[in-house]
Amino acid sequence: MSLRNDLAGVVARDPRYPIQAYAFVLDALEYTKRAKRAQGRARGRGRASAYSHHVNGRELCEGARRLALENYGLMAITVLALWGIRSTSDIGEIVFNLIASGDLEKTPNDDRSDFNNVFDFETSFRRDYVLKLDEVA
Repeated sequence: MSLRNDLAGVVARDPRYPIQAYAFVLDALEYTKRAKRAQGRARGRGRASAYSHHVNGRELCEGARRLALENYGLMAITVLALWGIRSTSDIGEIVFNLIASGDLEKTPNDDRSDFNNVFDFETSFRRDYVLKLDEVA
């Protein structure tokens, strides 16, 4: 089964976001989980608790920012806007749509407001963008 088929109902219930937005947020979630696991290994934690790899709203937004910059560079803000993602609140809307559909789970501590104003898109994707010269070479 394809992602398009799996998420057709979610997209139908909230047409503000196309399938690409959901795919990006799911990719960002996996990206953030991998980064969090790597951090845990680097700190030498060994076996961690079941919730230690849980990603909260702030972490997911930051992971989405890093992933978008890695994938799209200075075009990140434009690409995300094409998918209806114009703020961290939009990431939260997508996540909670996926929770409502049963595609994601939340903990009792997770709240929709965790995604509000995590960072400013214009600042994070344009003004503070740094091109690393070793990436160009």
